[in-house]
Amino acid sequence: MARSRLTPERESELYETVIDLLGEVGYDGLTMDAIAARTRSSKATLYRQWGSKPELVAQSLRHHKPVRIAEIDTGSLRGDFHEIIGSSDDCRMAKDSAMMRGLAHAVGENPELHEALRELLIEPEVTGLDQILRRAVERGEVAADNPALGLVPHMMIGAVVARSFIEDRPVDQAFLTAYVDAVVLPALGAP
Repeated sequence: MARSRLTPERESELYETVIDLLGEVGYDGLTMDAIAARTRSSKATLYRQWGSKPELVAQSLRHHKPVRIAEIDTGSLRGDFHEIIGSSDDCRMAKDSAMMRGLAHAVGENPELHEALRELLIEPEVTGLDQILRRAVERGEVAADNPALGLVPHMMIGAVVARSFIEDRPVDQAFLTAYVDAVVLPALGAP
């Protein structure tokens, strides 16, 4: 879709509104009408720019995560993980946690949303994580045949989801750092 009619600032404002509304009302409660009202836009503009609610949500999530994992290279796997964690503050992590709870049910019920999220958010992040892990293998930090290599995305997503269920608390930097150091790096046999 052509997005040239909106300034980058306006587009950013729309994306942040979508993220806020997801945290407030969840995916099912999120409507193009609500987005239009909150951003003083027309529904026609939203549909012209993004085509569908799943596409707008997926693009908003992609925009909301400005750090590209593949670009992180500190020279060590531990450093890379800590840099990823440090790229988001605790307040943003709490907001993201609320937003993810808002999306959790919807992803299973809406194939179009699931596909948009996989294409625009999940696959690029997994690819970036794979690049970090490949560099760790090349540096000799992780054995190339370590079976945990393919499970790192599952471990990280599991930590984010499980924290709110088990402790009724959002993830934060301290929790994720402890999790990476106590679970992920040992599973990979990394120093």
